Amino acid sequence: MNRPPTPPFTRETALQKVQAAETAWNTRNPDTVAQAYTEDSDWRNRDKFFTGRDAIREFLTCKWEKELHYRLHKELWAFTDNRISVRFEYEWQHAKTGQWYRTHGNEHWEFDADGYMSRRDMSANDIPIQASDRRIGT
Repeated sequence: MNRPPTPPFTRETALQKVQAAETAWNTRNPDTVAQAYTEDSDWRNRDKFFTGRDAIREFLTCKWEKELHYRLHKELWAFTDNRISVRFEYEWQHAKTGQWYRTHGNEHWEFDADGYMSRRDMSANDIPIQASDRRIGT
């Protein structure tokens, strides 16, 4: 089964893939998000390395238990035949402390021929902000 758009990417189809990812992640539903990845997708998220949809679901469940009111914006940075790079920002409130953060980062994605992400490599930094400084999804 395909998950369009599929490689090789054009600017238009890369933009579609980025928007689809943004939309899915903003659901904050680990099952919805995990469906975009291969069964054996390799992830690096900051200092965590893991493989597979079950690990992705577990990671996202823990993430969104901590990161409340999560709102994300992704922007296409570059693309090639089966790879896309994005920059992103998201804002969230820490579940325990109530502190708001804006997270800035980059992701590099690699897709299989059917359009599923087989690799995700993410780096990011968290910047404390005031609730009044929020600009995503306010």
